[in-house]
Amino acid sequence: MAIVVALQDLMKRERLGASVTVVDGPDLGAKAVVDADDGVVAGEIPADVADDVITDALQLMEHEQNRTLTYGDREIYIETIAPQPRLLVFGAGHVAQPLSRIAQELGFHVIVTDARATWAAEERFPDVDQLIQGWPDEVFEQVELDHRTYVVLLSHDARFEDPVFPAVRDKPIRYIGAMGSRRTSRDRAERLAAEGWSEEEIGRIHAPIGIDIGAEQPAEVALSILAEIVRARYGVGTGMSLRGQEGRIHAQRGKEDGTA
Repeated sequence: MAIVVALQDLMKRERLGASVTVVDGPDLGAKAVVDADDGVVAGEIPADVADDVITDALQLMEHEQNRTLTYGDREIYIETIAPQPRLLVFGAGHVAQPLSRIAQELGFHVIVTDARATWAAEERFPDVDQLIQGWPDEVFEQVELDHRTYVVLLSHDARFEDPVFPAVRDKPIRYIGAMGSRRTSRDRAERLAAEGWSEEEIGRIHAPIGIDIGAEQPAEVALSILAEIVRARYGVGTGMSLRGQEGRIHAQRGKEDGTA
C-alpha cells in the first residue's frame, strides 16, 4: 500500500520520480518508489545495487525513459513517473492552431498566449488548456517555468519575443524554439551575445525552429516543431529517416526485452 500511496503522491504533486521493480533474480517482486530530489520514498531497493539503480533511475528520469537493466543476477525495471509536460506557445497565429491540437494529442498541457484579442480568441482555440490574452510579462506571472516546460515563439514581433528570453534564461525549461529564417536566427544570436549571453546559452535556443521535413502548410510546420520537441523530450533520435539505418529501432528507449 505504501508503494501505491507514494506513486499517487508523486502524480498529485507533479513530482518527477520512478517506480523500481525487481523482475528477475533474487528479491523478485521487490519494489520501490524514487523521488528525483528526495531519493527512495517508499519500498526498498536491494542494498548491494541501490546506488547504481538510483543513478540509472535519475538518468532515465531526465529523458522520461523506461528500461529494464541488469545488475549482476538481477533484472530491474525502472519506469519514469513524470508530470504532464507543458507547452507554452507565444503567438496565436495560424501555426499555433494545429500545433496546439497535435500537442494535446501527444499529452501536453497546452497554453497559448497573445496580446491581440482577435488572435487569442476562444473560437480559434476552443480546446486548449489555457488561453491567455496578454503580454509575456503578464504570462510569466501566471505560468511557472520548470523542467517540464517547453516554450515556442511563433511571433516575429519584438514586443512578444524580447521579454521572453531574459525570463527563460536561467530557468530549467526543457526546450525553447523560435520561429524565423536563418538570417533572423543569426541576428537574434548576435543580439543576445551582445547582451552577455554565452554560446552555451544561445545554443539552447532551437532556431530556426523544427526539423527539416520540407514543411509548407501551417499543420506541416507544426508537425516539424513537435517532432523536434519530442526528440528533445526523450533525448534520443537523429531526426533522420529510419529507412536505410541499421540497428534496432528505438534502441535507446523502452524495455530492453527484444520487442522494440
